[in-house]
Amino acid sequence: MRILGIETSCDETAVAIVEDGKTVLSNTIASQIDIHKKTGGVVPEVAAREHILKIIPTIEQSLHDAHCQWDDIDAIAAVPGPGLISALITGALTASTLALIKNKPLIPVHHILAHIYGNWCDRDEKIQFPVLVLTVSGGHNDLILMEDHHTFTLLGQSRDDAAGEAFDKVAKILGLGYPGGPAIQKEAAHGNDHALLLPKATLDNPFDFSFSGLKTAVLYEVQSKYGKHFDPADLDPTFVRDMAATFQQTVAETLIETLFRAYDHHAPKEIHLAGGVSANTVLRDHAQTVFKPYNIPLRYPKKTQYCTDNAAMVASCGYFFYQKNPKGYESWRTIMPNADFTF
Repeated sequence: MRILGIETSCDETAVAIVEDGKTVLSNTIASQIDIHKKTGGVVPEVAAREHILKIIPTIEQSLHDAHCQWDDIDAIAAVPGPGLISALITGALTASTLALIKNKPLIPVHHILAHIYGNWCDRDEKIQFPVLVLTVSGGHNDLILMEDHHTFTLLGQSRDDAAGEAFDKVAKILGLGYPGGPAIQKEAAHGNDHALLLPKATLDNPFDFSFSGLKTAVLYEVQSKYGKHFDPADLDPTFVRDMAATFQQTVAETLIETLFRAYDHHAPKEIHLAGGVSANTVLRDHAQTVFKPYNIPLRYPKKTQYCTDNAAMVASCGYFFYQKNPKGYESWRTIMPNADFTF
């Protein structure tokens, strides 16, 4: 079964075609990073206009790359949310219109759940349930116990800033540019990750996350050395490298310590990392160090493009949802964009 997936939740116009939930035939992404670098972050109205311009060419390119015609497509999967409403509208309404015109089943896919399926893309080995999943992206962190396809329990989530958002904001404080994750990882490679002392949040729910205080601690540390109205261009390069390394290490330790508490409590058969920040090598290395003694499979997406926002994960998720309940997608319907994180 071939699913065409569409993803426009933020600043990537993405279309993919995936066969049987695993074999990625095409994964086309029209990135807006160069545009949003100018403002140091995503401007929703700008992102929305770019989606309108790019969505049809991206669909055509994805069909071409997969050597497919519309007759080869069995269903369409798209993300109604959560995300930026103005961006989601383009993907949701394009998918709804195509499903009507082409007479294809339409499968709505929650953006956070889609990230989980980045671990199914291009992976042949059988995954054993239950799976404990840590999704780490720009707008959300979630700890999810996945007992089967379509059976998810939310154990913990972001209370304020997600890790990816904190990376972007700290990168801006340090004058490292956008997007923050890759910029901080590059700078941190030459820094001392224990040069400074940064806090880890303690919450009443041991499976929740909070990075607002960490981000603020970085700001206060910079201000204490360079003044309240500092210019990032004036920061000492060694200080910037050490702060980037310490911040990155603190985030990795916080995430994996929380993940370990959930592992210890729920005893899953596998552990998965997903989302944009799961591409971070320090996070992956720390997870491997912590879980290696327990001999439990630790997986993260095989390719970096399956970590960040993409449509292959959407198509994969759509396939498994369809297999679980095919009759639920027989009737065509419009999918409406929304910003609700509930799934």
